[in-house]
Formats: sequence, structure tokens, C-alpha cells
Amino acid sequence: MFHKILVANRGEVAVRIIRACHELGIKTVAVFSKADRDSLHVKYADEAICIGEAPSSESYLNIPALISAAEIADVEAIHPGYGFLAENAHFAEICESCQIRFIGPKPESIRMAGNKSLARQEMRKAGVPIIPGSKGTVKDQEEALRMAKKIGYPIMCKAVAGGGGKGIREAHNDGKLISAFLTAQAEGEASFGNREVYIEKLIKEPRHVEVQIMADSRGNIIHMGERDCSIQRRHQKLIEECPAPGFNLKLRRKIGEAAIKAAKAFKYENAGTVEFLVDADQNFYFMEMNTRLQVEHPVTELVTGIDIVKEQIAIAAGEKLSVTQDKVQFRGHAMECRINAEDPDNQFMPCPGKVETWIMPGGPNVRVDSHVYAGYCIPPYYDSMIGKIIAHGKNRQETISIMLRALKECRVGPIKTTISLHEKILNRPRFRQGAVSTSFVDTVLAPSKKDNIDEEKVG
Repeated sequence: MFHKILVANRGEVAVRIIRACHELGIKTVAVFSKADRDSLHVKYADEAICIGEAPSSESYLNIPALISAAEIADVEAIHPGYGFLAENAHFAEICESCQIRFIGPKPESIRMAGNKSLARQEMRKAGVPIIPGSKGTVKDQEEALRMAKKIGYPIMCKAVAGGGGKGIREAHNDGKLISAFLTAQAEGEASFGNREVYIEKLIKEPRHVEVQIMADSRGNIIHMGERDCSIQRRHQKLIEECPAPGFNLKLRRKIGEAAIKAAKAFKYENAGTVEFLVDADQNFYFMEMNTRLQVEHPVTELVTGIDIVKEQIAIAAGEKLSVTQDKVQFRGHAMECRINAEDPDNQFMPCPGKVETWIMPGGPNVRVDSHVYAGYCIPPYYDSMIGKIIAHGKNRQETISIMLRALKECRVGPIKTTISLHEKILNRPRFRQGAVSTSFVDTVLAPSKKDNIDEEKVG
């Protein structure tokens, strides 16, 4: 096992990783930008090193600064968390060349899964269901129009290196397709340095369901069940739960087996997530693979009792998985609400600033992952998520009740947060019935008369 690990991230995920390391008896090194000098992960780590100015490009994305910090602190491994450099194959390669273990998959796996077009091809070979679409990248507008005619509208234009909702545009006719294609190209180039685009059929009212997998260096692979991440806004997840509502044992087994096939095709090692779209008839299609720890990993931990971060560290150290597939057990239901410093009543305007009141919920079956405390100043430079509330109950209805209680207990001020939106979503009859899709939040934010009638029917 490692003696010292550098955490190449910030915020709540850095705190999460540091806690796991300390429980394993591993010393930790935090890195921080000048804007994060007073962040909780800096206070919790055994050592802390400033790596630059506030902008991410000058700190958390600064590979030379991170490697220098790792060498100064004499660490054996780097945990990238999620976001920033977590899915950067070049960073993983540099870590390897510097004899520092990257706690994640091999660079070639990151590169293969990160190219969405190539990933689709690999899934086709592996027998994993994929959404109908182009076999590779689409080189120009004319080819896009030909493919659209073959596939049929509506379709999606996607940047091959896209993620986080960027480089994704939908089109319902030829005119919209040209605009969507050009926009996806531009966003792909601006955000990921790659303007290549592929297109696929748009699945109407889909559910977004992902499967947690773990693989060690000895060829052992398991899945840890599925999570429903359909409650999202602009492709950004708001609420996640495990297991997915409405899934029977047969469907759960099939989607888990498909995820393992995907992991084998990518020659995968460490923790990862295989993401699927599920249609109204419960057909599922591969969407992408995230080669890192996920924000929503706590719901899987609570249901399975397996600490995913500790497993990641052990696998990177060359140890085998602590459990086999037949030993993975699922107990109850878990749900996570991401709390963002945003004003849902004002176009989700970010709300950085000083947190004067910070009272987090507690009690049985409630977990809070956060880096915030009373007196902390939320910087304007990074993601607006300030914490996650996770509830665990015997079943979905009990979990919803626990979560509503936890949200009611939560006190944050004077900044605005998304807590009121979460309460609104959880109280919707359709949500309580598990009748969710990726467009669900749109009906909550701008309900029409028809939506209200449908809600009354469900209720």
C-alpha cells in the first residue's frame, strides 16, 4: 500500500479522498490555488502546497505545477478525483513517466473511452447495444444531412471528445441540423481541442442510467449495480439514485453484464462508469464511459457497503478487488442531491461569496459530503457545487422521506442554493412514482397546463 498520496483536486471530492486515505493510514498532500487557501481539503491534509493563481488553467490544470508538487512532497501516487485532469490521458502518461502511480485507468483506456466515436465502434464489436448513428465521425454538413436522412429525425450532434453537456446539440430538421453540427464542432474545438463530430438518433424521453464497475490489474471485473441520473438540467445531473426505479432483476442483470463487456473492451482497470440511455420500452443503449470516480458514487457505496475510493487506491497499489461479483449485495435505496450555490429563481445565476450560515442535516441514514463551513468564501472560479446530501432507506419511498427531512434541516445563507428546487422535485407525484426522464426538470421549471393535469392523474 502507498505511504503518501497527492490529491490533484479541490472541494468536496478532495476532502472525500483525504478521508479515505487517512482511514487507510496513508499520508496526504493537498494542492490548492490562491483562491482555495482556506478550503477544507487544505486544512484536513497532512501537507498542502500552493500550485498557482485562482484560474484553473494556472493551478488545477497546470500539469508541471502538479508534478513539481508531487516530487517535492515525495509522493508515490496521485489521485485526480473527478473533473480537471481526471480523464486526461496525457497527465496519466506523465505520471507514469515520473514513476508516480496514477490512481485511475491506463492512459490508453482513457484515450479510447474519451473518443466517443471510437468508443461506439468498440461497443459495436463487443456486442454492447449502441444508439443508431454514424459509424465514425461526420466530416462535413453534406455528410451530416445524408446521415440524418438515413437515421431519421430527431438526431443529436455530438463532439467526439465532449462531456459535461458541452458539444451536444439536437436537431429536428435539416435547417436545425446545420446549426447543431457547426455549434457542436465549435464547442468541441473550444472546450476539448477536437472539432470532430458524430451523429446519432435522439431517443425520446430517455432515462439516463449508469453502471458502476470496478476492475483490478489481475483481470477481475465486477459491477456494483446501476444508478438513475435522469434528473438533470442542461445535461448536468441534479439528483441520482441507486437502484434505478422500475428495474427488474432481469434488466439489472443484463445492463450489468453489458457494462462488464464494455470494461473488457476498453481493457479497463480501476473504477469507472458505463453510461446508458434507456427508452420507454426499457431497451438500453451505450452512451459513453466515464473513466474516473463519479460525483454520485456515494449512493452506490451506501447500497453496497463498498468504499469505492478505498478500492481505487488498493487497485492502483496492485491489490486485487476485495469482493467478487457473487459477494456484491444490494441493501435498500440511496439518493443524492447535489447542492449548488446557484439561484434557481434567477436563471440559476451562480452565487459565490461568504457563507455566514452553514448548518448541515444529520441523524440516521444521512451523509453529507462537502468542503464548506461557516465563514468560508465560495470562490467564483470553479464549479458551483458546494456539497452533496445523501440519504439511505429501506426502500425508495422511505429514502425520499429521509431526503426531504434532510433538505428541510439544511440551513445555508445568505447565498442562494438549489435546495428549494430539490424539494420541489421530490414532492412531484411523477417523481415519487419513478416516472422520470432527462426532460423531467424542464416540466418542474416551466410546467404547462398539460403537465399539471398529468401530475394530477399520476397522483
